[in-house]
Amino acid sequence: MSLLSSIHRDIRAALDRDPAAHSAVAVVLSYPGFHARQMHRLAHWFYSNRVPVLPGAVAFFSRLLTGIEIHPAAEIGEGLFIDHGMGVVIGETTVIGDDCHLSQGVTLGGTSTRREKRHPTLGNNVLIGAGAIVLGAVEIGDHVRIGAGSVVLTNVPPFATVVGNPGKIVAFYDPGNETRVRLPDPEWDRIEDLSQKLDELRGQVAALEAELAAHGRRVAETAHAGPS
Repeated sequence: MSLLSSIHRDIRAALDRDPAAHSAVAVVLSYPGFHARQMHRLAHWFYSNRVPVLPGAVAFFSRLLTGIEIHPAAEIGEGLFIDHGMGVVIGETTVIGDDCHLSQGVTLGGTSTRREKRHPTLGNNVLIGAGAIVLGAVEIGDHVRIGAGSVVLTNVPPFATVVGNPGKIVAFYDPGNETRVRLPDPEWDRIEDLSQKLDELRGQVAALEAELAAHGRRVAETAHAGPS
């Protein structure tokens, strides 16, 4: 794919995934995620061609301008959309597939200080919610959805939905039926049972309080009436 076609796909990604995007001109002029992606192209080109100093300088300027930090060595596929973008961090050995969607505050970070593959690999059509953290050389499959604020430390199979800290799979997307199938969650079911029991106990306490109040009124009326 040519450079112009690739940039056009970035613009198209923003228009397709952001209801607030009304025109290509608006995306080009005012979307920090788009700006960060284009500056990363330059930084990555310098890095790939072993140009000294400039890759880090371009990445540093990009972070100052957009609030998004992308290491020059990170490999990014086509059609990446970084929504809002402030606080997004993409580490050195990160690999991102095509048509991925990152919200603000997402961290694709490492857990090792060795010079090795230590950052996540995202498949195609991955969506990561605001503030989510994916750490280590984990593999995130195609069409995975990671909920806002989740912390993912293990591999995730394709079509899964992950939430929580630590992140766990709560559903799978069925591409044949275009539906999401919720998996059994014993912890959540237990919480639901406890919540229902609590509501029942509140009802019982309220009934007892009402009965005691009625009894107290009867006693007071009897005492006020006195002997006949």
